[in-house]
Amino acid sequence: MTQINAVNVELSVVLGRANLPMAQLLRLGRGAIIPLDAGVNDKVWILVNNHPVARGEILVNDDKISIALTGPANVYDFAAGSNS
Repeated sequence: MTQINAVNVELSVVLGRANLPMAQLLRLGRGAIIPLDAGVNDKVWILVNNHPVARGEILVNDDKISIALTGPANVYDFAAGSNS
């Protein structure tokens, strides 16, 4: 069990996605706002090593942001860009 505990994984949370033309991307600077395809009540994707493993909801408590796990991820929905 000690070897398993020593394995590091990268955990990411995807709030939404955006498609931008390269010219617009190159013009982005500090403070730029990128509109995402997600809404306030949309679920987020939880990724482990860039692989979707779960869905979750954003929680805000005392200016801290956390994620509550709500269920397993559907890999096919993630690949298709689904937010719901």
